[in-house]
Amino acid sequence: MSSQLQKSKLAFIGGGNMAGAIIGGLAAKGIDKQNIYVSEPWEVNRKKMADTGVRTTESNVEASQDADLLVLAVKPQITKGVCKELAGAWAQRSTTPLVICIAAGITLASLREWLKLADGRVPHIIRVMPNTPALVGEGASGLYADASVTSSEKELAEALLSSVSRAAEWVDREELIDVVTGVSGSGPAYFFAMVEHLIESGTKLGLTKEQATRLAKQTCMGAGKMLIESTDEPSQLRKNVTSPNGTTAAALESFEASGFKDVVDKAVRASTDRAKELGESLGKS
Repeated sequence: MSSQLQKSKLAFIGGGNMAGAIIGGLAAKGIDKQNIYVSEPWEVNRKKMADTGVRTTESNVEASQDADLLVLAVKPQITKGVCKELAGAWAQRSTTPLVICIAAGITLASLREWLKLADGRVPHIIRVMPNTPALVGEGASGLYADASVTSSEKELAEALLSSVSRAAEWVDREELIDVVTGVSGSGPAYFFAMVEHLIESGTKLGLTKEQATRLAKQTCMGAGKMLIESTDEPSQLRKNVTSPNGTTAAALESFEASGFKDVVDKAVRASTDRAKELGESLGKS
């Protein structure tokens, strides 16, 4: 954990699951919880945050007032209103915090417009697309920085995300953040769906649901661990399991006959396109 992050005052606007995951990761890395301020309108979530030892409030302005780094962890539909509220409150500040936005689809152009202060200043902004495995410390994140963001601010963002992400990839074009959404942001759901269908198929063929569930879950976990720990490409790992004319070959031939590659490609494209649509529609609203 970087010394810069250790010294920083952090604000989270929104206290939902992703904010909770990042805060938990930061605490596990030794960040002083009293340096973390969370604004959350819902009392249940606010109490959950307070019980972890961080400071909490209902007020976005109060949470952000002294922050060095601010994480926008609110739903895309309310991001504009929150940003404008913060921009109005920061008029008296000599410096503005580094802003990390994890709301899907919201573009830098929209964020700059919404966060622009009355005197023309605009905070430095980084867009981040994390994913839900961050909840168990196994996240994957994509990042894209505003041109004004400094190298030290990038390091600060990386240190923040390293608390919950095993992979943090900087992209060099903003539109690629939408692709990150399609690959890893939405990606966990693809694997959950696969395991769901494996369980259903195994049960139809005679296993109990409990047996099929345990086998499918462990298979997914074991395959994931092999992907991480092996130096082989995924294609080679697949070949290693596939004997000619064997059982795995029969299954993969069935996948191919059903257009599995196209199914995956269409799914990633659909998620990517939806992220782009969200950003465009919310930017115009």
